[in-house]
Amino acid sequence: MKRIAVVGSTGSIGTQTLDIIATYPDRFTATVLTAGSNVELLVSQSLRFRPALAVIADESAYGRLRDALEPHGIAAACGASAIAAAMERDDVDMVVTATVGYSGLEPTIRAIRANKDIALANKETLVVAGELVTDLLSRSSSKVYPVDSEHSAIYQCLMGEDPATVERLIITASGGPFLRLDAESLAGVTAEQALRHPNWEMGAKITIDSATMLNKAFEIIEARWLFGIAPERITALVHPQSIVHSMVEFRDGAIKAQLGTPDMHLPILLALGEGSRLCSTRPALTPARMAQLTFEEPDTRRFPCLTLAYEALKAGGNTACVINAANEVANAAFRHGEIRFPDIYTIITDTVAKATRIDRPAYADYVASNAEAREIASRLVSENSKIYTL
Repeated sequence: MKRIAVVGSTGSIGTQTLDIIATYPDRFTATVLTAGSNVELLVSQSLRFRPALAVIADESAYGRLRDALEPHGIAAACGASAIAAAMERDDVDMVVTATVGYSGLEPTIRAIRANKDIALANKETLVVAGELVTDLLSRSSSKVYPVDSEHSAIYQCLMGEDPATVERLIITASGGPFLRLDAESLAGVTAEQALRHPNWEMGAKITIDSATMLNKAFEIIEARWLFGIAPERITALVHPQSIVHSMVEFRDGAIKAQLGTPDMHLPILLALGEGSRLCSTRPALTPARMAQLTFEEPDTRRFPCLTLAYEALKAGGNTACVINAANEVANAAFRHGEIRFPDIYTIITDTVAKATRIDRPAYADYVASNAEAREIASRLVSENSKIYTL
Protein backbone atom coordinates (compact mmCIF):
# COMPACT_ATOMS: atom_id res chain seq x y z
CA MET A 1 0.00 0.00 0.00
CA LYS A 2 1.58 3.26 -1.13
CA ARG A 3 0.75 6.24 1.08
CA ILE A 4 0.39 9.41 -0.95
CA ALA A 5 0.34 13.14 -0.23
CA VAL A 6 -1.48 15.09 -2.95
CA VAL A 7 -0.35 18.71 -3.04
CA GLY A 8 -3.10 20.58 -4.86
CA SER A 9 -5.77 17.91 -4.58
CA THR A 10 -8.59 20.18 -5.75
CA GLY A 11 -6.98 21.10 -9.09
CA SER A 12 -7.12 19.24 -12.40
CA ILE A 13 -4.18 16.90 -11.75
CA GLY A 14 -5.11 16.48 -8.10
CA THR A 15 -8.67 15.39 -8.78
CA GLN A 16 -7.51 12.95 -11.47
CA THR A 17 -4.93 11.56 -9.04
CA LEU A 18 -7.70 10.90 -6.53
CA ASP A 19 -9.72 9.18 -9.28
CA ILE A 20 -6.84 6.75 -9.69
CA ILE A 21 -6.43 6.26 -5.94
CA ALA A 22 -10.14 5.43 -5.77
CA THR A 23 -9.77 2.95 -8.64
CA TYR A 24 -6.90 1.12 -6.91
CA PRO A 25 -7.80 1.10 -3.19
CA ASP A 26 -5.63 -1.99 -2.64
CA ARG A 27 -2.51 -0.21 -3.95
CA PHE A 28 -2.84 3.48 -3.00
CA THR A 29 -4.17 5.55 -0.12
CA ALA A 30 -4.21 9.31 0.33
CA THR A 31 -2.75 10.23 3.71
CA VAL A 32 -2.37 14.00 3.12
CA LEU A 33 -4.49 16.30 0.96
CA THR A 34 -3.71 19.99 0.44
CA ALA A 35 -5.42 22.80 -1.44
CA GLY A 36 -5.02 26.50 -2.06
CA SER A 37 -8.40 28.03 -1.29
CA ASN A 38 -11.13 25.60 -2.42
CA VAL A 39 -12.09 24.54 1.07
CA GLU A 40 -15.48 23.10 0.08
CA LEU A 41 -13.95 20.60 -2.34
CA LEU A 42 -11.12 19.80 0.07
CA VAL A 43 -13.66 18.97 2.76
CA SER A 44 -15.59 16.75 0.34
CA GLN A 45 -12.42 14.95 -0.75
CA SER A 46 -11.29 14.49 2.83
CA LEU A 47 -14.58 12.97 3.93
CA ARG A 48 -14.38 10.54 1.02
CA PHE A 49 -10.69 9.54 1.18
CA ARG A 50 -10.16 9.97 4.96
CA PRO A 51 -6.58 11.28 4.96
CA ALA A 52 -4.74 11.70 8.26
CA LEU A 53 -4.29 15.40 7.48
CA ALA A 54 -5.88 18.04 5.27
CA VAL A 55 -4.20 21.43 4.80
CA ILE A 56 -5.61 24.60 3.26
CA ALA A 57 -3.15 27.32 2.17
CA ASP A 58 -5.75 30.06 2.65
CA GLU A 59 -5.61 30.68 6.38
CA SER A 60 -8.99 32.45 6.37
CA ALA A 61 -10.62 29.13 5.40
CA TYR A 62 -9.01 27.14 8.20
CA GLY A 63 -11.95 27.39 10.59
CA ARG A 64 -14.36 25.88 8.07
CA LEU A 65 -11.92 23.06 7.30
CA ARG A 66 -11.26 22.26 10.98
CA ASP A 67 -14.92 22.36 11.98
CA ALA A 68 -15.91 20.04 9.13
CA LEU A 69 -13.16 17.46 9.62
CA GLU A 70 -12.34 17.21 13.30
CA PRO A 71 -15.60 15.41 14.19
CA HIS A 72 -14.47 12.70 11.77
CA GLY A 73 -10.99 12.34 13.27
CA ILE A 74 -9.22 14.08 10.39
CA ALA A 75 -6.60 16.62 11.43
CA ALA A 76 -6.62 20.05 9.77
CA ALA A 77 -3.96 22.71 9.30
CA CYS A 78 -3.42 25.86 7.28
CA GLY A 79 -0.74 27.92 5.56
CA ALA A 80 2.10 27.29 3.13
CA SER A 81 4.49 26.26 5.90
CA ALA A 82 2.07 23.58 7.09
CA ILE A 83 1.81 22.20 3.56
CA ALA A 84 5.60 22.02 3.27
CA ALA A 85 5.99 20.40 6.68
CA ALA A 86 3.39 17.74 5.85
CA MET A 87 5.67 16.37 3.13
CA GLU A 88 8.04 15.07 5.83
CA ARG A 89 5.44 12.94 7.62
CA ASP A 90 6.28 9.32 8.33
CA ASP A 91 2.97 8.19 6.79
CA VAL A 92 3.88 9.58 3.34
CA ASP A 93 5.74 7.43 0.78
CA MET A 94 5.16 9.53 -2.33
CA VAL A 95 4.31 13.19 -2.91
CA VAL A 96 2.24 14.17 -5.94
CA THR A 97 3.02 17.84 -6.63
CA ALA A 98 -0.17 18.70 -8.48
CA THR A 99 -0.26 22.41 -7.66
CA VAL A 100 0.47 25.06 -10.30
CA GLY A 101 3.20 27.68 -10.08
CA TYR A 102 5.94 28.69 -7.66
CA SER A 103 3.99 27.33 -4.68
CA GLY A 104 5.09 23.80 -5.59
CA LEU A 105 8.79 24.48 -4.98
CA GLU A 106 9.07 24.34 -1.18
CA PRO A 107 6.89 21.22 -0.69
CA THR A 108 8.93 19.40 -3.35
CA ILE A 109 12.24 20.41 -1.74
CA ARG A 110 11.01 19.32 1.69
CA ALA A 111 9.88 15.98 0.24
CA ILE A 112 13.26 15.40 -1.42
CA ARG A 113 15.11 16.20 1.80
CA ALA A 114 12.86 13.69 3.57
CA ASN A 115 13.69 11.05 0.90
CA LYS A 116 10.13 10.81 -0.40
CA ASP A 117 9.49 9.81 -4.01
CA ILE A 118 7.98 12.52 -6.19
CA ALA A 119 5.30 12.32 -8.88
CA LEU A 120 6.13 15.67 -10.44
CA ALA A 121 3.30 17.55 -12.14
CA ASN A 122 4.49 20.98 -10.99
CA LYS A 123 6.88 21.96 -13.80
CA GLU A 124 7.70 25.27 -12.10
CA THR A 125 9.75 23.40 -9.49
CA LEU A 126 12.42 22.62 -12.08
CA VAL A 127 11.86 25.82 -14.05
CA VAL A 128 12.49 28.03 -11.03
CA ALA A 129 15.27 26.06 -9.33
CA GLY A 130 16.33 23.19 -11.57
CA GLU A 131 19.99 23.27 -10.58
CA LEU A 132 19.20 23.36 -6.86
CA VAL A 133 16.61 20.58 -7.09
CA THR A 134 18.84 18.26 -9.13
CA ASP A 135 21.66 18.82 -6.65
CA LEU A 136 19.33 17.90 -3.77
CA LEU A 137 18.20 14.79 -5.65
CA SER A 138 21.81 13.68 -6.08
CA ARG A 139 22.09 13.56 -2.28
CA SER A 140 18.70 11.95 -1.62
CA SER A 141 17.14 8.54 -2.15
CA SER A 142 14.10 10.24 -3.72
CA LYS A 143 13.11 9.24 -7.23
CA VAL A 144 11.22 11.61 -9.53
CA TYR A 145 8.52 10.28 -11.85
CA PRO A 146 7.33 12.88 -14.39
CA VAL A 147 3.60 13.50 -14.66
CA ASP A 148 3.54 16.11 -17.44
CA SER A 149 2.35 14.15 -20.49
CA GLU A 150 5.35 15.29 -22.54
CA HIS A 151 7.93 14.30 -19.96
CA SER A 152 6.13 11.07 -19.18
CA ALA A 153 6.31 10.30 -22.92
CA ILE A 154 10.06 10.94 -22.99
CA TYR A 155 10.49 8.86 -19.83
CA GLN A 156 8.67 5.98 -21.53
CA CYS A 157 10.69 6.34 -24.75
CA LEU A 158 13.92 6.16 -22.73
CA MET A 159 12.97 2.99 -20.86
CA GLY A 160 15.66 0.40 -21.54
CA GLU A 161 17.75 2.80 -23.64
CA ASP A 162 21.34 3.94 -23.08
CA PRO A 163 21.19 7.71 -22.39
CA ALA A 164 24.45 8.11 -24.31
CA THR A 165 22.65 7.11 -27.53
CA VAL A 166 20.12 9.97 -27.36
CA GLU A 167 20.48 12.57 -30.10
CA ARG A 168 17.63 14.90 -29.13
CA LEU A 169 14.31 15.20 -27.33
CA ILE A 170 11.31 16.37 -29.35
CA ILE A 171 8.55 17.88 -27.21
CA THR A 172 5.22 18.18 -28.98
CA ALA A 173 2.84 21.13 -28.59
CA SER A 174 -0.80 21.38 -29.58
CA GLY A 175 -0.34 25.02 -30.59
CA GLY A 176 -3.30 26.02 -28.41
CA PRO A 177 -6.44 27.82 -29.54
CA PHE A 178 -4.63 30.51 -31.56
CA LEU A 179 -2.40 28.35 -33.75
CA ARG A 180 -3.77 29.79 -37.01
CA LEU A 181 -4.26 33.42 -35.94
CA ASP A 182 -2.01 36.13 -37.38
CA ALA A 183 -0.12 38.58 -35.17
CA GLU A 184 -2.66 41.35 -35.65
CA SER A 185 -5.54 39.11 -34.57
CA LEU A 186 -3.60 37.86 -31.54
CA ALA A 187 -3.48 41.42 -30.20
CA GLY A 188 -7.26 41.39 -29.78
CA VAL A 189 -7.96 37.95 -28.33
CA THR A 190 -9.70 37.65 -24.97
CA ALA A 191 -9.04 35.46 -21.97
CA GLU A 192 -12.31 33.67 -22.61
CA GLN A 193 -11.07 32.69 -26.07
CA ALA A 194 -7.65 31.67 -24.74
CA LEU A 195 -9.25 29.37 -22.18
CA ARG A 196 -10.93 27.28 -24.90
CA HIS A 197 -8.17 24.76 -25.43
CA PRO A 198 -8.96 22.49 -28.39
CA ASN A 199 -7.70 19.24 -26.83
CA TRP A 200 -6.97 19.41 -23.11
CA GLU A 201 -8.99 20.02 -19.96
CA MET A 202 -6.65 22.04 -17.73
CA GLY A 203 -6.68 24.77 -15.11
CA ALA A 204 -6.94 28.42 -16.17
CA LYS A 205 -3.31 29.42 -15.59
CA ILE A 206 -1.77 26.52 -17.51
CA THR A 207 -4.31 26.91 -20.32
CA ILE A 208 -3.19 30.52 -20.86
CA ASP A 209 0.44 29.34 -20.74
CA SER A 210 -0.44 26.84 -23.46
CA ALA A 211 -1.93 29.63 -25.60
CA THR A 212 1.23 31.74 -25.31
CA MET A 213 3.43 28.61 -25.68
CA LEU A 214 5.29 29.61 -22.53
CA ASN A 215 4.11 26.28 -21.18
CA LYS A 216 6.25 24.64 -23.86
CA ALA A 217 9.22 26.82 -22.93
CA PHE A 218 8.84 25.66 -19.35
CA GLU A 219 8.70 22.04 -20.52
CA ILE A 220 11.98 22.47 -22.40
CA ILE A 221 13.59 23.80 -19.21
CA GLU A 222 12.09 20.97 -17.18
CA ALA A 223 13.31 18.36 -19.68
CA ARG A 224 16.83 19.76 -19.50
CA TRP A 225 16.94 19.08 -15.74
CA LEU A 226 14.92 15.85 -15.70
CA PHE A 227 16.91 14.07 -18.39
CA GLY A 228 20.28 15.84 -18.31
CA ILE A 229 20.14 16.81 -22.00
CA ALA A 230 21.79 19.99 -23.29
CA PRO A 231 19.24 22.70 -24.26
CA GLU A 232 20.32 22.77 -27.91
CA ARG A 233 19.30 19.10 -28.15
CA ILE A 234 15.72 19.75 -26.98
CA THR A 235 13.25 21.04 -29.56
CA ALA A 236 9.53 21.74 -29.74
CA LEU A 237 7.29 20.63 -32.59
CA VAL A 238 3.65 21.62 -33.11
CA HIS A 239 1.35 18.62 -33.30
CA PRO A 240 -2.28 19.87 -33.26
CA GLN A 241 -3.88 16.46 -32.64
CA SER A 242 -2.12 15.91 -29.25
CA ILE A 243 -1.83 12.17 -29.90
CA VAL A 244 1.97 11.96 -30.02
CA HIS A 245 2.96 13.27 -26.61
CA SER A 246 6.69 13.52 -27.32
CA MET A 247 9.51 11.75 -29.17
CA VAL A 248 13.14 10.79 -28.69
CA GLU A 249 15.59 10.70 -31.59
CA PHE A 250 18.60 8.43 -31.23
CA ARG A 251 22.03 8.77 -32.80
CA ASP A 252 21.34 5.97 -35.30
CA GLY A 253 18.44 7.99 -36.71
CA ALA A 254 15.66 6.03 -35.03
CA ILE A 255 12.81 7.96 -33.42
CA LYS A 256 10.62 6.55 -30.65
CA ALA A 257 7.29 8.19 -29.87
CA GLN A 258 4.70 7.66 -27.17
CA LEU A 259 1.09 7.93 -28.35
CA GLY A 260 -2.11 8.15 -26.35
CA THR A 261 -5.33 10.05 -25.96
CA PRO A 262 -5.07 13.63 -24.60
CA ASP A 263 -5.83 12.46 -21.07
CA MET A 264 -3.65 12.87 -17.98
CA HIS A 265 -4.74 9.64 -16.32
CA LEU A 266 -2.09 7.57 -18.11
CA PRO A 267 0.96 9.62 -17.01
CA ILE A 268 -0.43 9.97 -13.48
CA LEU A 269 -1.05 6.21 -13.27
CA LEU A 270 2.46 5.46 -14.58
CA ALA A 271 4.04 7.80 -12.04
CA LEU A 272 2.07 6.38 -9.10
CA GLY A 273 3.11 2.92 -10.25
CA GLU A 274 6.77 4.03 -10.35
CA GLY A 275 7.05 3.18 -14.04
CA SER A 276 5.03 -0.05 -13.84
CA ARG A 277 2.05 -0.30 -16.17
CA LEU A 278 -1.21 -0.86 -14.34
CA CYS A 279 -4.53 -1.63 -16.01
CA SER A 280 -6.50 1.47 -16.92
CA THR A 281 -10.24 1.94 -17.04
CA ARG A 282 -9.93 4.89 -19.48
CA PRO A 283 -10.78 4.62 -23.20
CA ALA A 284 -7.76 3.49 -25.22
CA LEU A 285 -6.39 5.21 -28.31
CA THR A 286 -8.08 3.88 -31.46
CA PRO A 287 -6.60 3.58 -34.98
CA ALA A 288 -9.19 6.07 -36.22
CA ARG A 289 -7.71 8.79 -34.02
CA MET A 290 -4.28 8.07 -35.51
CA ALA A 291 -5.50 8.42 -39.09
CA GLN A 292 -4.08 11.92 -39.51
CA LEU A 293 -1.08 13.05 -37.49
CA THR A 294 0.56 16.31 -38.57
CA PHE A 295 3.63 18.18 -37.40
CA GLU A 296 5.02 21.65 -38.06
CA GLU A 297 7.69 23.99 -36.75
CA PRO A 298 6.49 26.54 -34.16
CA ASP A 299 6.23 30.19 -35.23
CA THR A 300 8.29 32.05 -32.65
CA ARG A 301 7.47 35.39 -34.26
CA ARG A 302 3.82 35.02 -33.26
CA PHE A 303 4.60 33.05 -30.09
CA PRO A 304 7.88 34.56 -28.81
CA CYS A 305 7.42 33.13 -25.30
CA LEU A 306 8.78 29.84 -26.61
CA THR A 307 12.22 31.44 -27.08
CA LEU A 308 12.41 32.25 -23.36
CA ALA A 309 13.39 28.64 -22.64
CA TYR A 310 16.71 28.94 -24.41
CA GLU A 311 17.34 32.46 -23.12
CA ALA A 312 16.76 31.31 -19.54
CA LEU A 313 18.97 28.24 -19.85
CA LYS A 314 21.74 30.22 -21.55
CA ALA A 315 21.64 32.99 -18.92
CA GLY A 316 21.36 30.56 -16.00
CA GLY A 317 21.29 31.81 -12.42
CA ASN A 318 17.91 33.12 -11.30
CA THR A 319 16.69 34.07 -14.81
CA ALA A 320 14.10 31.29 -15.11
CA CYS A 321 12.83 32.10 -11.61
CA VAL A 322 12.26 35.71 -12.68
CA ILE A 323 10.53 34.62 -15.90
CA ASN A 324 8.19 32.33 -13.99
CA ALA A 325 7.27 34.98 -11.41
CA ALA A 326 6.67 37.65 -14.05
CA ASN A 327 4.52 35.24 -16.04
CA GLU A 328 2.36 34.34 -13.05
CA VAL A 329 1.59 38.05 -12.62
CA ALA A 330 1.10 38.74 -16.35
CA ASN A 331 -0.95 35.59 -16.88
CA ALA A 332 -3.36 36.61 -14.10
CA ALA A 333 -3.50 40.18 -15.41
CA PHE A 334 -4.52 38.95 -18.86
CA ARG A 335 -7.19 36.68 -17.40
CA HIS A 336 -8.58 39.68 -15.51
CA GLY A 337 -8.63 41.85 -18.63
CA GLU A 338 -5.89 44.22 -17.49
CA ILE A 339 -3.45 43.63 -20.37
CA ARG A 340 -3.52 42.28 -23.92
CA PHE A 341 -2.33 38.84 -24.95
CA PRO A 342 0.98 40.04 -26.51
CA ASP A 343 1.73 42.11 -23.38
CA ILE A 344 2.42 38.89 -21.44
CA TYR A 345 5.71 38.45 -23.30
CA THR A 346 6.59 42.13 -23.02
CA ILE A 347 6.01 42.22 -19.26
CA ILE A 348 8.13 39.10 -18.79
CA THR A 349 11.08 40.44 -20.79
CA ASP A 350 10.84 43.89 -19.17
CA THR A 351 10.84 42.25 -15.74
CA VAL A 352 13.93 40.21 -16.59
CA ALA A 353 15.69 43.39 -17.70
CA LYS A 354 14.87 45.16 -14.42
CA ALA A 355 15.32 42.32 -11.93
CA THR A 356 18.48 41.72 -9.90
CA ARG A 357 20.64 39.04 -11.46
CA ILE A 358 22.05 36.28 -9.22
CA ASP A 359 24.51 33.91 -10.86
CA ARG A 360 24.58 31.16 -8.25
CA PRO A 361 21.35 31.37 -6.24
CA ALA A 362 20.67 29.46 -3.05
CA TYR A 363 17.11 28.69 -1.94
CA ALA A 364 16.81 32.04 -0.12
CA ASP A 365 17.86 33.82 -3.33
CA TYR A 366 15.06 32.11 -5.27
CA VAL A 367 12.57 33.26 -2.65
CA ALA A 368 13.87 36.83 -2.90
CA SER A 369 13.98 36.75 -6.71
CA ASN A 370 10.42 35.49 -6.89
CA ALA A 371 9.21 38.31 -4.63
CA GLU A 372 11.19 41.00 -6.47
CA ALA A 373 10.05 39.84 -9.91
CA ARG A 374 6.42 39.77 -8.83
CA GLU A 375 6.71 43.31 -7.51
CA ILE A 376 8.31 44.54 -10.75
CA ALA A 377 5.78 42.77 -12.97
CA SER A 378 2.86 44.01 -10.86
CA ARG A 379 4.14 47.56 -11.19
CA LEU A 380 4.45 47.15 -14.96
CA VAL A 381 0.89 45.88 -15.16
CA SER A 382 -0.42 48.81 -13.12
CA GLU A 383 1.51 51.22 -15.33
CA ASN A 384 0.42 49.54 -18.55
CA SER A 385 -1.39 52.67 -19.80
CA LYS A 386 2.02 54.31 -20.05
CA ILE A 387 4.02 51.31 -21.26
CA TYR A 388 1.65 49.00 -23.13
CA THR A 389 -1.24 49.65 -25.51
CA LEU A 390 -4.49 48.23 -24.24
